[in-house]
Amino acid sequence: MIKTEKSHLTISAASHPGMRGKQNEDRYRVTHFLTGRKGKTPSTFALLCDGIGGHRAGEVAAEMGVSIITESIAGGNTQHPLKTMTNAITRASDEIYKASRTDRRRSGMGATCACAWVIGDRLFTANLGDSRIYLLRNGNFFQLSTDHTWVQEALDAGIINDVEGDRHPNAHVIRRYLGSKNTPEPDFRLWVFDNEKDADARGNQGMRLKSGDILMLCSDGLTDLVSDEEIRDVIMGNSLTAAPDILIDIANRRGGHDNTTVVLIQVPPSKNGTWKRRWALGCLAIIAAVSILATALLLGLRWWGDRADRAESSPTITTTLPESTLTVSPTSTLTPSPTEDITPLQSSLTPWPTDTLSP
Repeated sequence: MIKTEKSHLTISAASHPGMRGKQNEDRYRVTHFLTGRKGKTPSTFALLCDGIGGHRAGEVAAEMGVSIITESIAGGNTQHPLKTMTNAITRASDEIYKASRTDRRRSGMGATCACAWVIGDRLFTANLGDSRIYLLRNGNFFQLSTDHTWVQEALDAGIINDVEGDRHPNAHVIRRYLGSKNTPEPDFRLWVFDNEKDADARGNQGMRLKSGDILMLCSDGLTDLVSDEEIRDVIMGNSLTAAPDILIDIANRRGGHDNTTVVLIQVPPSKNGTWKRRWALGCLAIIAAVSILATALLLGLRWWGDRADRAESSPTITTTLPESTLTVSPTSTLTPSPTEDITPLQSSLTPWPTDTLSP
């Protein structure tokens, strides 16, 4: 892949440490590539990591996760994006775990991970932990990813209900993360439709994005304090550039107890769609021009036919002159002399300057 500075998508992002004086342990990165056989397919890889662990260890883990995964993706294969992301996440997790074992101050450090990889117009995702991936499409806002927390597992098992989960003491106990002793399995379930099974959700990988779609990656500092409905309304009611800061400000005004990061990725109107519209307009213009020419030709042929019919039906006017006289006016008559031989007058005149009648 060839790294580029320009993306085929519109990106806006912001991050804030929150209002509790904490070190910002969130890290994110959005990288753009050209890929494909001829290097013409645009590719954008977005990644967010939220560090866990004290003594600034979470910050180190998040930074390692972002750097190692992005580097691995850049050297990976877009023909097999899920395998490429698996290798990248595995490598990052192993490196973080090794680092945590070599420095006592970093013992137990780790990081969540939320990845969104758009290759052309196809979306591939992977996640660990409770950093989330959302999609806003046609006013509908839904979570694509699954939280890997004790509470989510208890909800899935029917042990607790949604209300209990919101205030449960284990709400932020992460069950799957970068840096764990056992290599974590990336979650490739991509939830799009209601009542899907796990296999269905995994089968959604590579889904086509549409013009106007907006992806959001965020840390739990946002979703703990701002509801999905509020997030949707802010994104829809503001510019893409302003929305991340507005969302973070809402979280901070409600306590801002954690770091908050928001990454927005919008699909602009596609060039292919623009080309199709131009092609259609061009075809309509050609059809209109051909219709005008055909109409003009038909009218011309009709006019010519009418003219020919009139010419055939018009009476022939024949003028017969006396052999011996040429009438010039009602009151004057010319009588030829015996020696003059006058040929009857023809129907044509010789133009000026001769000023004479042709004999």
